[in-house]
Amino acid sequence: MYLSWTAGRLDRLHARIDAARAALDAQLLRRASVAQELATSGVLDPAASIVLYEAAHDARQSEEEHREVAESELSAALRAVFGEPEQVEALREVPGGDEAATELAQAVRRVPMARRFHNDAVRAARALRRHRKVRWFRLAGHAPFPMAFEMDDEPPTALADRPS
Repeated sequence: MYLSWTAGRLDRLHARIDAARAALDAQLLRRASVAQELATSGVLDPAASIVLYEAAHDARQSEEEHREVAESELSAALRAVFGEPEQVEALREVPGGDEAATELAQAVRRVPMARRFHNDAVRAARALRRHRKVRWFRLAGHAPFPMAFEMDDEPPTALADRPS
């Protein structure tokens, strides 16, 4: 009975990891899309637009094994473009800029939360899979060992502190 309960718990943890990864992917895609849309809108200066567009494009198009690096580079580009409150205020002053700044601020705040939920689920599954009985009786089946998603998700201070 214990083995059956443990196998069910492990299955639920793997399902939670899958759901958390889907939510993380959605938030990363939303952040990259908003950044790309903002870069092509013409409200930023040309240099900032190019930096932001290339980082967002790379994040959206990267293969799975390079995704963490591409997402970290997008975070760095966002900090470079929106590192100072004056840059965000200048964006808010242009027509349509306030909505764009609000949407981007929401996107950059949701990514760390989604990543934390995913990594917490991974940590719980890894802890259970390390138990001897789980390994001896192969209760994980052929499920791949869960991997955490490690990236630089530090939002620009000027956007993170901005109220929604």
